[in-house]
Amino acid sequence: METLAQLGETIAAALPGAVTSQRVGLDGLTVEIDAGSVERVLLYLRDTQEFRTLIDICGVDWPEREKRFDVVYHLLSLTKNRRIRVKLQVGEDTAVPTAVGVYPAANWFEREVFDMYGVPFADHPDLRRILTDYGFSGYPLRKDFPLTGYVELRYDDELKRVVYQPVQLVQEFRDFDFMSPWEGAPHILPGDEKAAMAPGVASGDPGKK
Repeated sequence: METLAQLGETIAAALPGAVTSQRVGLDGLTVEIDAGSVERVLLYLRDTQEFRTLIDICGVDWPEREKRFDVVYHLLSLTKNRRIRVKLQVGEDTAVPTAVGVYPAANWFEREVFDMYGVPFADHPDLRRILTDYGFSGYPLRKDFPLTGYVELRYDDELKRVVYQPVQLVQEFRDFDFMSPWEGAPHILPGDEKAAMAPGVASGDPGKK
């Protein structure tokens, strides 16, 4: 059986213009493709290279990059006992062709990527949110999404029903200094002024005055 490196070369040679790069790493083969060639590449891998199982589709957010998102397809060949990652880059408002016609399992996977990252999939048969609640605002796995979210859900004892309301936190709870609990604060904390004292005095050494 050919090695993963040889398989990558075979795929690149068979799909000129569709495959932009390929490399072996982390015990697997990663093939990067042009976003518009998704269906062509997946059909080739399914029918020619026997990758007949779609394990997952996931996203990665790179906010500083022009093409902000990676969309990654994880495929498995049971007959050859090997896996492959197919990766593409796409801009924030650019739709990716759906893979539902090649792998029906892509239906819910693409809905999850849409729900979490906001990446649209063109010609998807039912592209709507799948994990978040009705009326949810934003995309939770984007790196600029606030940890608190935008809306909170709670039970109102006066109204005797569940209500939605904007998240309201005082500013001190929104600012984080990401201080390491092992290294300690680089500045004197309120109430801990003794840290500025000489080591002997701070430790209570009776020999120091």
